[in-house]
Amino acid sequence: MRVVIPFAPHDPKTRLSEILTSDERYAFAKVMLEDVTIAVENAGLIPEILSTEIIESQWKIIVDDRPLSVAVNSVLENSKMPMAIVMSDLAIATAESIRKLIESEGEISIVPGNLGGTNAFVTHREDFRVDYHGASYLDHVKIAEDIGVNVTEVDSFRLATDIDVKEDLIEVLIHGNGKSRDWLIENGFHLEVHGKNRVGIHRREKR
Repeated sequence: MRVVIPFAPHDPKTRLSEILTSDERYAFAKVMLEDVTIAVENAGLIPEILSTEIIESQWKIIVDDRPLSVAVNSVLENSKMPMAIVMSDLAIATAESIRKLIESEGEISIVPGNLGGTNAFVTHREDFRVDYHGASYLDHVKIAEDIGVNVTEVDSFRLATDIDVKEDLIEVLIHGNGKSRDWLIENGFHLEVHGKNRVGIHRREKR
């Protein structure tokens, strides 16, 4: 099965700007991408990166600077099925969670994100196309229905957790076991308990 991981290296993860500089956001985005590619590889598959520009990587790079939906649809149009699309910011993904997705028996299997996005999917249908705007999971359910397919929702905490805002980093520190967690610790991030049951994230000041 072909597994493609979209990645946009230019000014990534802008919602983390309150705690990371532009250079840091790029570096963190790259290590998250590495964690996802390693998870795919450990699941017995060969990852390919669909990047908006050329980047250094040990894995195959497909360069397409068009918007995400257009670039992914181009890949779908020119691929044999089945194939999977997995987002690059799933920093706590594991080989087991990737296998759970690819072994799903649905014609179109989707892992929704926590706020209605589409974090990963497998399609066996050549006529399935994507639209990543807004609550894209609901859009993809509708697109699948329009071609006569019921979506199989894959329940995976690790693949449903995409890293967009400061609070998401808590999940990486608690559940991560890869380069993303190591990068956060090396750059001064740690968990902080507020009261009896509230957990926050704090960054040690640089000296």
